[in-house]
Amino acid sequence: MSTGQMHPGMHPIDDDLVRRLIAGQFPRWAELAVERVPSSGTVNAMYRLGGDMVVRLPLVQGGAKDVSMERERLPRLAPRLPTAIPEVLAAGEPAEGYPWPWAVYRWLAGQNPEPGALSEPLLLAGDLAAFVAAMRAITLPGAPQAHRGGPVASLDAETRAAIEELRGIPQEGVDCDAAAAVWQEALRAPGRQGPPVWLHADLMPGNLLVDGSRLTSVIDFGCLGVGDPACDLFPAWNLLPADARKVFREALGVDDATWIRGRGRTLSQALIALPYYRRTNPAMAHNARHVIRAVLGEA
Repeated sequence: MSTGQMHPGMHPIDDDLVRRLIAGQFPRWAELAVERVPSSGTVNAMYRLGGDMVVRLPLVQGGAKDVSMERERLPRLAPRLPTAIPEVLAAGEPAEGYPWPWAVYRWLAGQNPEPGALSEPLLLAGDLAAFVAAMRAITLPGAPQAHRGGPVASLDAETRAAIEELRGIPQEGVDCDAAAAVWQEALRAPGRQGPPVWLHADLMPGNLLVDGSRLTSVIDFGCLGVGDPACDLFPAWNLLPADARKVFREALGVDDATWIRGRGRTLSQALIALPYYRRTNPAMAHNARHVIRAVLGEA
């Protein structure tokens, strides 16, 4: 999906490296076919292993910690959620010049949903709300802080910098004054009243799998932790049309302040992603443009 290097410090990964890693550490799978899985993901490379497994390898050092975190957390989350999530089958170690931990997961079938191409978005909105509600109800101890889970103000400097960068890219056509106004509204909204809740914290279309209009799996829990429940409202704007957005909100019982923070957080992510990925990850840039249109069209 990339047309260039997304991040500094990316480690080169190809089919041959994956075959060598598998053969050296899991020889029982050495004869299975290895095939790169096209993905808009920004932190990991994915390789299909045989018919029912997938190898996930961090592209950058920052993604390496996710492997051990998912190995520990996902088995405890799985029975508490209404939707399938990744199952770690084996944990690999650095070798063959590859510097970070990696893992083999059970393959989860399905397709990533596409904004504007959902056949029955109201059904998907209900499924997404059920998943988010189940995450919020989890009470497991020892929760980490979710990535992006802190106060909205913690995103202020990076968001404002992205708005100014987009002012210098007029071909993107972003109404930067309108974006700044929506962001300012999010900053003014009352903060979370109550304890933090468990969050997936990265509910992008690329981390969702569907069969038709029904949610079948949620993947990539690298941002997992506790924080502001507004963080898991991303699908309202990065995926769902306006009528399904309303269903999603009503199913979760979202109050005005949380909704405004959620909209601001989703816009912030898109504003930051667009200039960063516009030349290296077309899918991420495309979704960022969709979010900006959806949010500013609603404001």
